[in-house]
Amino acid sequence: MKLGVICDGISRDLAHALDVMDEFGLEYAELQFVGEHEVGDHSASEIAHIDRLLRDRGKPVSCLSRHIFAGMTSANRPGDELHTSHMDALKRVIDMAHIVGSPLVRIMTQKKEQILWGTNGAEKWNVALGAWDSMAPMIEPAVNLARAAGITLVVETGNGTMVNSNYTARRLIDELDAKDVLKVLWDPGNNCWCHELAFPDGYNEIRDGYLGHIHIKDVFVDTPRATLEIRPMGEGQLGPLFKPIANALRNNGYGGVISFESVYHAGDGDFESGFRANVTRFKEIFGRTSD
Repeated sequence: MKLGVICDGISRDLAHALDVMDEFGLEYAELQFVGEHEVGDHSASEIAHIDRLLRDRGKPVSCLSRHIFAGMTSANRPGDELHTSHMDALKRVIDMAHIVGSPLVRIMTQKKEQILWGTNGAEKWNVALGAWDSMAPMIEPAVNLARAAGITLVVETGNGTMVNSNYTARRLIDELDAKDVLKVLWDPGNNCWCHELAFPDGYNEIRDGYLGHIHIKDVFVDTPRATLEIRPMGEGQLGPLFKPIANALRNNGYGGVISFESVYHAGDGDFESGFRANVTRFKEIFGRTSD
């Protein structure tokens, strides 16, 4: 399968990150922060330099991952100041995607409300009324922009966002009738926070043409204590599920990229060392042709 990494998990120095990618045989570069800036905030000359560097090193871009719509709430509305600033940023990222040849641009969703639907009294006393219904109108302009620009958006399943499971991601796509231009960026580590079982439950929600991109890390969540721990590959709660996920992706002909999300360190703040300690295991699981 196609393997890559979110480059700033190694280093924001893109040239160095590409050196490390070469060292470990990773092909696809996902860009989030490069140098001092998040994608969408680079100058034209900086984008040209990034593009030359990637092409000279033979590293295709899998996704441009800005935090579009992150931080918004159900109080926001399409066209308000914050929504407009996110849409302007999305336009800049799409322009950059055309230059560097990225087929995908990531978006996020607004801050999570805990209970979105309910029955037998919960719909009156417990549901955050209107929260879910406020989201699609804010995402729809992004879908229309992407469709006109010939780019595909991927909505990430986030820890603290309204779309925090594959179920909610698929539901949003269906409500927008946007399966042609909006796919799921599945981060099963993030989905652990809402206790969606990654396999088979989470995978089955999106296997039918909804899956566009994948982030992989291993975690242990303690939701009652509001605590998240990043763990070495195979030592978290996803450890027993990685191989079944990889086999299902192979068997169903997943053609997208799987990005290693290098957010682990061993308590010393050294994320590159954390990458080096875990990338081989990542490649063993997701890079082999069969299990």
